[in-house]
Amino acid sequence: PPLPTDAAAAPPAPAAPAAPAPASTGPSDTDLSVWPTTTTQPTHGDLTVGGVPLTDIAERFGTPAYLIDEADVRARCRAYRRAFPDADVLYAAKAFLCRAMAHWVEEEGLGLDVCSAGELELAVTTGFPADRIVLHGNAKSPHDLAAALRLGVGRIVIDSASEIARLAAAVPPGSRQKVMVRVVPGIAAGGHAKIRTGTDDQKFGLSLTDGSAQHAVARILGQPTLDLVGLHCHLGSQITTEKPYLAAVRRLVGLMARIKDQHGLALPELDLGGGHGIAYRPGEEALDIAALARRVRAELVGSCAAADLPVPRLTVEPGRAIAGPAGVALYRVLAVKRTGGRT
Repeated sequence: PPLPTDAAAAPPAPAAPAAPAPASTGPSDTDLSVWPTTTTQPTHGDLTVGGVPLTDIAERFGTPAYLIDEADVRARCRAYRRAFPDADVLYAAKAFLCRAMAHWVEEEGLGLDVCSAGELELAVTTGFPADRIVLHGNAKSPHDLAAALRLGVGRIVIDSASEIARLAAAVPPGSRQKVMVRVVPGIAAGGHAKIRTGTDDQKFGLSLTDGSAQHAVARILGQPTLDLVGLHCHLGSQITTEKPYLAAVRRLVGLMARIKDQHGLALPELDLGGGHGIAYRPGEEALDIAALARRVRAELVGSCAAADLPVPRLTVEPGRAIAGPAGVALYRVLAVKRTGGRT
């Protein structure tokens, strides 16, 4: 039987706080636009996701509980592959990762962006091909780097100058590790100042403005065990317009042109990161992925033509945009207090 004290909160990304919920799974006219795509609500019954009543899940597993809709996850992966057919799409594991999630995104043809040895080892032991995994992180430990080299990750994104020598020394003799440089392009984008990572006043990446990125590139090219294959950037989170990504393309292609002029190397890859915004409440704006793909591709082709560069292979890293809308947080209301005009 339904549990009248269990409630379903609006579907957030797993790390986001859930909105307060009523003492049931909601009235029959609940707006389901931000819920997983398989969500239904019978006229006389509780909300279901994938045909399973949420109250049944709460009864079986207890609360709080996270529910992830596999069909929704797979559909969003496929939407990204359709929008970016000639690019690499990496799922950002920091949004939400478990063995099932790793399995689903791998089956749908996505790569994986991880930030620790723990995430990396979980994915690899699930069967995820290590060469389709990219290791990020602004404070990679010796254990993180050793695990990445031992398991054979496809790329390591260098985030600081001090990381270059440590990584180069850790690469086994006779081997070369493919790396990218995380560039801070000096672009402010994101839903809040605290989640904007494309500006110079934060802890991630190497600045384009002060020359740190250019210096890092030169140092990497002097390391025989490192193979520089591209540039990376991440502008922020909850970005709902394409314009910041277009600006990033222009600035990073400009840096690629300088690298070619100074070092004779045309980098074959460009990673624009993620940060694709989603709606948390009905009526909120979300980033149009198809429009983003069209405009980024056009900007990339045009900028490379103007700089006399071959067009690099593009990479994008959606996380929240795949996991967030597919997730529901279930909570049990234990008490209700009304004080003044608040509940």
